[in-house]
Amino acid sequence: SVIDKEVAIVFVNSDSGEGYITVDGNAGDRQNLTAWHEGDQLILAVAAQNNNTIVVTNSVGPLILEPWVEHPNVTAIVWASLGGNEAGNAIMDILYGNWNPSGRLPYTIAKNTSDYPAQPDFGGDAVDILSIDYTEGLFIDYRWFDAQNITPRYEFGFGLSYTTFEYSNLAITPVVSADYPETDLINNWENGGATPIAQGSTTALWLHMPAFQVTFNVQNTGSRYGGEIPQLYVHHPPSAMEPPSILKGFTNIELEPGQTGQASITLSRYDLSVWDVVRQGWAKPNGTIGLSIGASSRDFRLNCTVPA
Repeated sequence: SVIDKEVAIVFVNSDSGEGYITVDGNAGDRQNLTAWHEGDQLILAVAAQNNNTIVVTNSVGPLILEPWVEHPNVTAIVWASLGGNEAGNAIMDILYGNWNPSGRLPYTIAKNTSDYPAQPDFGGDAVDILSIDYTEGLFIDYRWFDAQNITPRYEFGFGLSYTTFEYSNLAITPVVSADYPETDLINNWENGGATPIAQGSTTALWLHMPAFQVTFNVQNTGSRYGGEIPQLYVHHPPSAMEPPSILKGFTNIELEPGQTGQASITLSRYDLSVWDVVRQGWAKPNGTIGLSIGASSRDFRLNCTVPA
């Protein structure tokens, strides 16, 4: 019984297979974004009896949490994803505060299944080859939510900590490579030219080597040791017709209470390019390129523009 207990921990899961086994009505890959084995009903039943219910999810991807996420007795959610041999110890370390979590969501958790740009296609049978048009283009996951101004339950890159962090002193500096032999291609790119149509041009060193170094300070303003995962997002000018924000880098910094450290992320010319379908090459878009440093795709702390 969970009544009168100090805490109740509910484990729910949603897995995926290869089509040779059917679990909870799902033959192979998931057919929905709900917790298996009536997980939502289990959480609600426990929360109705215990005012300190913690939910631990083991899932291959996002779930729709709306049936219970705002229940007043659900006090915490631990997104455990797919655990290994030490999953039990790791979860207990987090719950008891022996370790400060710093994980981030690698996808968006929506409020409704219909908020996602792609929907399941249940047509055909096992021998049919389905034709699926990827009409969302570049606007997948958080890029779609940003472009359509859809508010998610938890955004891409979201994560919690037992401490807090502040960001400051953002700077972006060009990386100068002396005596580099392909300066003509670099100058062409800086002037709006596209990469040449030639074998290996897309993987050329000059395109992918660091072109700018982005530095900033992160301070642990809380009372616990912890790690932060700063994320760098690029914002192309509207003329580029790109998603509003695109993740281009991230790093990890671990700090003691009160400690300030400097973080650094580099950007290549490839990171700042868009594919020109007419010229069939990577090119710097015409206009101002902005960038943001933040704790998630919807929690920007610092902003600046890339030097022209």
